[in-house]
Amino acid sequence: MQNINKLESDIEEIIDELKGLCQTKGLSNTGAEEEIITSVFLYKFLNDKFMQNIKEFSEKVGYSIEEILIDNKDEILDAYYSSHPRDVAFEYTDTIEYLVNKSSGDDIHILFDDALENISNNHLNEAFSIETAEGSREPLFKRIIDEYIDDGKDNFARNILGIVSQEKFDFSEAFKENFDFYSRIFEYLIKDFNVASDTYAEYFTPQVISKIIARILVNMSPVEDISYDIYDPSAGSGSLILHLANELGEGSFGNKAQVYTQDISVKSSRFLRINMLLNGLTDSLDNIIKGDTLVSPSHYNEKDNPSSGIKTFDYITSNPPFKMDFSSTRNTIENKWAESEEHDGIKRFFAGVPNIPKKKKKGMAIYLCFAQHILWSLKENGKAAIVVPTGFITAKNIPLKIKKEIINQKWLKGVISMPPNIFANTGTNVSVLFIDKSNTDGDIILIDASNLGEKITINDKQKTILRPNEIELIENTFINQEEVEDFSVKVTYEDIIEKNYSFSAPQYFEIKFQYEEISEETFFKKLDEYKKDLNEDFNKSKDLEETINKNLEKLIFKY
Repeated sequence: MQNINKLESDIEEIIDELKGLCQTKGLSNTGAEEEIITSVFLYKFLNDKFMQNIKEFSEKVGYSIEEILIDNKDEILDAYYSSHPRDVAFEYTDTIEYLVNKSSGDDIHILFDDALENISNNHLNEAFSIETAEGSREPLFKRIIDEYIDDGKDNFARNILGIVSQEKFDFSEAFKENFDFYSRIFEYLIKDFNVASDTYAEYFTPQVISKIIARILVNMSPVEDISYDIYDPSAGSGSLILHLANELGEGSFGNKAQVYTQDISVKSSRFLRINMLLNGLTDSLDNIIKGDTLVSPSHYNEKDNPSSGIKTFDYITSNPPFKMDFSSTRNTIENKWAESEEHDGIKRFFAGVPNIPKKKKKGMAIYLCFAQHILWSLKENGKAAIVVPTGFITAKNIPLKIKKEIINQKWLKGVISMPPNIFANTGTNVSVLFIDKSNTDGDIILIDASNLGEKITINDKQKTILRPNEIELIENTFINQEEVEDFSVKVTYEDIIEKNYSFSAPQYFEIKFQYEEISEETFFKKLDEYKKDLNEDFNKSKDLEETINKNLEKLIFKY
């Protein structure tokens, strides 16, 4: 029986050894380290998967691995690729096995970089590149040793091969594992590189929050045996969207989720591709777009919207940046989309685009643009989850216009206010809006989970961790629409209008007064005590008044 902890530990050891190797070259905490480690890790994973599948295929067709790969029996390889369309294609000279055999010779670093380049340029691997909003494509790999290592290049290549050789570790056992396993491995892989910056895509949603959101979204209505289009317009490294895809699961035809994303960050788009490859969602790789969602949303389907051709989606999930300087594109966004077509009665930026502040441009509330884009991008009966700063749920101006539209259109399903410091990269309190365009009856649940969680310190920063029973409480309360004292409340659209469109649960909690039953004798006894106390206070006040008047009379005027 497989030891999952041992397997996980072995994979983490590979990652740690690669980081140690980069440290010897002075590359710690640099973009070069990030690209070398993620590229080598992905290369190792794809190589082992290819070799494992070739081994199984060779046994099936009666040809040895050497005959298929080394002797270049093209017709056999063609048959293999036809039966394994989701595999990245390798020539034998691209494999780790071949490079290890050649590693004692000179210029091994050239052979290593050549292998990465060959894999990227193989026409069979075009789907594994990332398309940009401008129509170009970012390759699967690039030459990392020539690019980042100045001296000792061959030794660096040999050390890499020593770390990833199949004799040391083979991923074949890991291929049997599920999404939760790979989500943990992926988080470990990028944990030192996924630091929040001004680029909105690089905000990371914790796995536990992604899992809660996915479970709630999928349980809003019965999931059928059909394909669903799911979307994240600020996908980052893909935690939210891939948890949703996993929660939707597989149907009789394969994955129920067809994943669509867009993201402005090169780094995060690369992380997302790795995440999708690890989790077997290669059929959606063509739908990863690197580009500015707000300026140019890049997914199209004329059947959805004949006028613009902009695609709409069954599910949308997003953790957009809350604050970011987008002043360079602000007017373009407003002017370009001022006359956008209406979807379900709203234009794309129906509530407006935030103005450029005179100070602190980095404080621009870019999330308000994403919230409007998401509402506009949902299908008629679509469902969405949007992470927002908790201040949004009671705020005025553009937030109020957005909330009014959600309520007037009868699209709200519920709101969860999360504990503070639940996100490692922001101390901002966050809430999650759950949108359901089919919720016309108005079954709405508001949850205040702000007091849950265990406070811990990580790298001198305080963070809140939800306990398993608390996760279950949040999920079940929302899904079952349960009222729990001082935790959750069911409201109607009319209730929210009366509260001036506030989405804050505590404003709807019933105010309770504590009282106790007492005898008549006790009542009059307490009343006498209150009178006595009041009389004493009155007497003190009278004495003070007399003292003040006497002192005032003593005042004289001097010129």
